[in-house]
Amino acid sequence: MPVTVARSLDDALSALEEHPNALILAGGTDVMVEVNKGTRPVEQVISIGRVPELQDWEHEGDWLHLGAAVTYTELMGEELSSLVPALAQAARTVGSPQIRNAGTIGGNLGTSSPAGDTLPALFALNAILTIRSKTTVKEVPIDEFITGVKSNSLNPGELIEKIRVPVLEGPQEFCKIGPRNAMVISVASFTLLTDHQEKQVKSCLGTVGPVPIRPTEAEDFISGEVNWEQNTVRPEVLDNFAALCSSAARPIDDHRGSAAYRRHAIRVLSRRAASRVFSEEIS
Repeated sequence: MPVTVARSLDDALSALEEHPNALILAGGTDVMVEVNKGTRPVEQVISIGRVPELQDWEHEGDWLHLGAAVTYTELMGEELSSLVPALAQAARTVGSPQIRNAGTIGGNLGTSSPAGDTLPALFALNAILTIRSKTTVKEVPIDEFITGVKSNSLNPGELIEKIRVPVLEGPQEFCKIGPRNAMVISVASFTLLTDHQEKQVKSCLGTVGPVPIRPTEAEDFISGEVNWEQNTVRPEVLDNFAALCSSAARPIDDHRGSAAYRRHAIRVLSRRAASRVFSEEIS
């Protein structure tokens, strides 16, 4: 199997132009499972793990630019976790330390699994992806990039260069549940962000639909009920918010959990996240 080890972004894009259907390999923590199972045929590999342009990140004003090869471990670092706490919390739940050292945010996006741990945070942040080929550059909103279960809008000859997310003012929370406490694929997950400047709550449900789900009715409801000066809400607001989040879920039954359990889990996780972010008003 021919393997091209790219040393620059231009190297990677030139190789992709020549072999547009090649397997793009960064950490390999998702794709190599499929390769080893024999469910992913591979004729050509382009390794991008040593491309410096994809490993960098930059904080510019109210925006954070993350190279596609930034690892989960790097997301957990002090600098990045202070800018995007929910993304760092999600990264902390991924696999073992070895997996977090190798796996990348671009790989999580490229796999496009409904159980991808960073995806709910990226959806809640309205992330914008920069997609490159040898001849084109385009920006794609994340909700247009991920189109279904393990499917996305990436065309042959293209790769994810970077991801742009806003740096918000306000607390954030990520919750996840699985059949065991550690190194687990999500049964349900939930992200909650606050934007104190815009007085908005942003959230996303994970693993309870073919793609991550923004519960917009729940977001609008709780945003209008928060005391933004005190960062507080009434207890009944938390209950109603959780009910609206649960009703937005579109889960299925599978070997990790039933649809009913997943819907219940979202109700619990969303209330838990909101109660961590907001203090409850005392009557």
